[in-house]
Amino acid sequence: MRDFPPTFTSFLPGADGEVATRPDTRSPGAFLRWHLGQQPGVIAAATVVGFLWQLPLTLGPFLVGKAVDEGILGGSSADLLRWAGLLGLVTVTGAVFGIAMHTLVVRSWLIALYGTIQMVARKSVQLGHVLPRRTPTGEAISVASSDSDEFGALTEITARAGSQLMACLVVAAIVLNTSLAIGLLVLVAAPVIVGAALPLLRPLHRRQEVERSRSSELTSMATDIVAGLRILRGIGGERTFGRNYAEQSQRTRRAGVSAGLWQAAIEATGVLLSGGFLVLLMWAGTRQVLTGDISVGQLISFLGYGLFMVGPIRTFFEFAQKLTRALVSARKAIRLFEQTPPWREQTSPVPLPAGGDLVDEVTGFVAAAGLLTIVVSAVPEASAQLADRLGRYLTADVEPPAEQSVQELRGRAARGARAQRAAERARIAAADEVLASREWGVRLGDIDLGAARLADVRHRIVVSDTGSQLFAGTLQDAIDPHGRLTREEAEETIRVANAEDVYDALPGGWQGVLDERGRGLSGGQRQRVVLARVIGTDAGILVLVEPTSAVDAHTEARIAERVALHRRGRTTVVATVSPLWLHHADRVALLEGGRVAVVGAHDELLETNAAYRRVVARALDDPPEVDPEVDPRHREREPAVVRNRPPWEHHEHGEDSRA
Repeated sequence: MRDFPPTFTSFLPGADGEVATRPDTRSPGAFLRWHLGQQPGVIAAATVVGFLWQLPLTLGPFLVGKAVDEGILGGSSADLLRWAGLLGLVTVTGAVFGIAMHTLVVRSWLIALYGTIQMVARKSVQLGHVLPRRTPTGEAISVASSDSDEFGALTEITARAGSQLMACLVVAAIVLNTSLAIGLLVLVAAPVIVGAALPLLRPLHRRQEVERSRSSELTSMATDIVAGLRILRGIGGERTFGRNYAEQSQRTRRAGVSAGLWQAAIEATGVLLSGGFLVLLMWAGTRQVLTGDISVGQLISFLGYGLFMVGPIRTFFEFAQKLTRALVSARKAIRLFEQTPPWREQTSPVPLPAGGDLVDEVTGFVAAAGLLTIVVSAVPEASAQLADRLGRYLTADVEPPAEQSVQELRGRAARGARAQRAAERARIAAADEVLASREWGVRLGDIDLGAARLADVRHRIVVSDTGSQLFAGTLQDAIDPHGRLTREEAEETIRVANAEDVYDALPGGWQGVLDERGRGLSGGQRQRVVLARVIGTDAGILVLVEPTSAVDAHTEARIAERVALHRRGRTTVVATVSPLWLHHADRVALLEGGRVAVVGAHDELLETNAAYRRVVARALDDPPEVDPEVDPRHREREPAVVRNRPPWEHHEHGEDSRA
C-alpha cells in the first residue's frame, strides 16, 4: 500500500487536459468526508489496531475481578496465576499494537497534511496569476499551513475515536452480561456527558472562526511587509506598518484567548461530568455488593471500567473540538479549491503562425516581427497592463474580497456578509471568464491569441515583469529550471544579463544555493538572475517590463547592449523609459491615455515630439538608481583572477562574443 508520500491526484491534469479529480466543495462537511475518504485503508487499519491497543483497558478490569474472586477470595493459587498470566499476555499485546497504532495515526496525519499542501500548490499553479485576484495571499498560505494541520488532526482523532468506540461497546457487553443496571449506566454515560457539552460547541466554533480569520489577515499583512521591506525603509514607513502589525497581532491574540476560554470550559465540563459518573458508578456498585447481586471482584471490575470510560469520554470531547476546528478550516479551504481557471480551451484551436507582427487592438501597439520595440509611458501601470495583454494575462487591477471580521458578526448580519463576499467572488470569477473566453484583442499575424491553445501562447510569448520571483535552489535551477540549456547556453544567458558577479559570489558556482526569493542577493542581483532565466527561454517573442530598474547605470548600459545583440532578429518588447535602452531600440512607441500616440526612432521622437521629450527628459533628470548592496568592485571593474575561472572572463568587458 503506497500511501506516503501522499498520492492525492486532485488538480493534476489528465490526458484530456482536465483535472483528474477534485475535492468535494459542496459544503465543509462534504469536504471533510472527501478528505477522510482519500485514505480509508490507513484510517481503518489505525482504528482496528487502536482497538487492539485498548485490550489491557478493555479486558484488564474483567481479568483482575476474576483473579480477586477466584484466586484471592477463592483461595486458589492456580487460578490467581492463570488470570494474572492472561493479564500479562493482554498487556504485552496492547503494548505491541500501541506502537503500531501510533505509527498509523501519525502516518494518516502526515498524509492529510502533505496532501493538502500538494493540493494548494497545484491549485496555485492551475490558477497562476488569477489566484491573487480571487484569494488574499494570507488565506492561501493559511490553508497550506495551519488548516492542513487541522485536517491531519481530524484523521488522527477519527481513528482514535473509532477504536475507543469499539472498546466501549465491548466493555458495555461485558458489564451488561454481569449487571443490567450498571451495564446500562456505563453504556449511556458517554453519549449523555458528550451531549451535555454540545451547546458549548457553537460559541467555540464562532470564536475559532474569528481567530482563524484574524490569523489569515495577520499572515497577509506579514507577507506584504516582508515583500515591501526595502520600499518601506526607503519611505520611512517601517514604524507605521510595524504598529499596524502589532495591533493586528494583539487582535489575533485576544481572539485566541477567547477561543481558548471556551475550549477550557468544554474540557472542564467533561472532567466534571466524568467525575460525577464515577461517583454514581461507585454508589450503584456498592449497593449491589451489599445486596449480594455482584461480587467484590465484579465491583472492582466495574470501578476499573468506570475509570476506563473517562478516557473515551475525553476522546469524544476531543473529537468534537477537532471536528469543529476542521469545519472552520474546511470552509476556508473550499473558498480556495472551488475556484476554477477562467481559461477554456477552444474546441478547434488555431495554430499560431511562425512569424508576424504582434498587434494589440486596444492600444494600437504593434511589435514588429524581428525588431526590438521599446514602450514608453509616463504611467508605468499602462505599460504593465499592455505587457499582460500581449502575453494573454488578466491585468492585475482587481483586489480579492476582503476577509476581515465577517466571522465576528452574528446571525443575519454574518450570513449577509458571507453572502455578499461570496457574491463578490462570483462576480470577479464571472468577469474573468468573460474576458478569457471572448476574442482577446491581441493578434499574432492574423490569429487572435484567444483562438489558440493557451499553452502555445505561453510557449511563444514569454512575459517577465517586476513581480517575477526566484525560488530556493541552486543557481543552475534558477537560470535553467527545466534543464533544457547546454552549459554554453547557460553561460551565455548569465553573461547577457551581466550576472557574472552572482556566479562569482556563490560558493560552488552553478551549484551554489540561493535562498528562498533570493534573499541572500541584492535587489539588482535578483533582477539580473531573473533576466538571465527569461533570456534562457529563447522565446520567439520576449516581453520585459522594467528589467533593469534595480541596477546602476553602468550595469544597465551593458545589459541593454547585450540583450539587443543577443535578441537580434527576434521580436522583443521592453517597457521602460531608460535612455540607456532607448538608444538600442529599433522602434519606440509612446503610450498616452491608454493608446499609442506616436511611433518612431528614439532620436527622431526626441527632436519632434514634445510629449515624448517630457517623459524621457524626466528619466534623464532622475539620478541613476544604484543598488547599495552590490559590491562596488563589480561595478567598477571586472573581478580579478577567480578560482575556477568562469568561461565568460576571457571576453572583453562589455563586448558580446557573437559580435
